[in-house]
Amino acid sequence: MSAHDCVFDRAFGAFLFDMDGTVLNSIAAAERIWSAWAVRHGVDVAAFLPTIHGVRAIDTIKRLNLPGVDAEAQAAFITVAEIDDVEGIVEIPGAAAFLKTLPADRWAMVTSAPRDLALRRMAAAGIPQPAVMVTAEDVQAGKPDPAGYRLAAKRLGLEPGDCLIFEDATVGIQAAEAAGAPLIIITTTHQHPLETAHATLASYEAVSVKIDSEGRLYLQKT
Repeated sequence: MSAHDCVFDRAFGAFLFDMDGTVLNSIAAAERIWSAWAVRHGVDVAAFLPTIHGVRAIDTIKRLNLPGVDAEAQAAFITVAEIDDVEGIVEIPGAAAFLKTLPADRWAMVTSAPRDLALRRMAAAGIPQPAVMVTAEDVQAGKPDPAGYRLAAKRLGLEPGDCLIFEDATVGIQAAEAAGAPLIIITTTHQHPLETAHATLASYEAVSVKIDSEGRLYLQKT
């Protein structure tokens, strides 16, 4: 049985979602802000931009190891700029409607964005706010570390292996794998086909959710 078939053939206690690229598309806004920042700091924009997605701002800046740069201060600056600029942020097709079909205690958002930025982007895209949300401030180590997904599962009273994780970015996929959770990859924003053994999904409009008498979730093809 393929990985794709497996996620459609079992019950899950909950669904865990990454945010950017998974339920909403903020690529245009993020790349506008990070491009301007990179130019100011003498960083090669073309090489740098592919590295920003799915990663906490603090981790992105620290990884550059730029002399004389206060990573925490710069990450705070980036966050403020991103909160101010939500132009062009839209939902991944069908994401909001899909999320609204889920019981409030059966899903969570796990994002590398700070909480204020996550709430701002979700509001801009019309994404409902989850009861459980794990953001950049909640973990000591960001993705690809699995801490965020493990914490979300714990807050829902579950083990990661009982949850289906929805992801799009490489670091998030690595975090989901490290957490030991089943995984489905949203490919809407991918410019090139992704080579993966995991299940993939191009649109939430292609799936629905069945809920059994015990509240368990079944992902179904429509």
